[in-house]
Amino acid sequence: MQDSPEVVVLRLGHRPGRDDRMTTHVALTARALGADRAVLVGEATQARETVAGVTDRFGGPFEVTVTDSYRPLLRDWEGTVVHLTMYGEPVEDVTPTIRERHRDDPLLLVVGAGKVDFEVYDRADWNVGVTNQPHSEVAALAVFLDRLFEGRELDREWVDADRRVIPQATGKRVEEVDD
Repeated sequence: MQDSPEVVVLRLGHRPGRDDRMTTHVALTARALGADRAVLVGEATQARETVAGVTDRFGGPFEVTVTDSYRPLLRDWEGTVVHLTMYGEPVEDVTPTIRERHRDDPLLLVVGAGKVDFEVYDRADWNVGVTNQPHSEVAALAVFLDRLFEGRELDREWVDADRRVIPQATGKRVEEVDD
């Protein structure tokens, strides 16, 4: 998010046909709640195109890329690695320490789809559980980012937007942005 070291979301385990919508939602949630970019592993070109289109219309900055392998990024990451998993330490216990570390270090947030290889658990500086019950990786990412940024992500400024949503109690209103 603006004025802090980079936050990158690494989406593991995209299964074509099964995870298209979920992978898209991981990237959209990352964008909306303060991450700077998302890296999608596997055949996630459609998700990348959808998120790029949203960013073009509603503003950025946000970048999304697709790669065949997560291992080089995970292995070479120079910063903090947080793996979001239901098996991890409670989010409420570790987020203050992660937030403190993120003041100086970029942050890689890893979210999986299917079974995650043990090397991810081993490489992570923190394995974090938003809840220790089965849940969605989109929900885990949203809760974690909100806790990390303490709600500041909700007031984020969007650059180069063509459209913006006008909040209201009832109905939908989207306006074109005047330059």
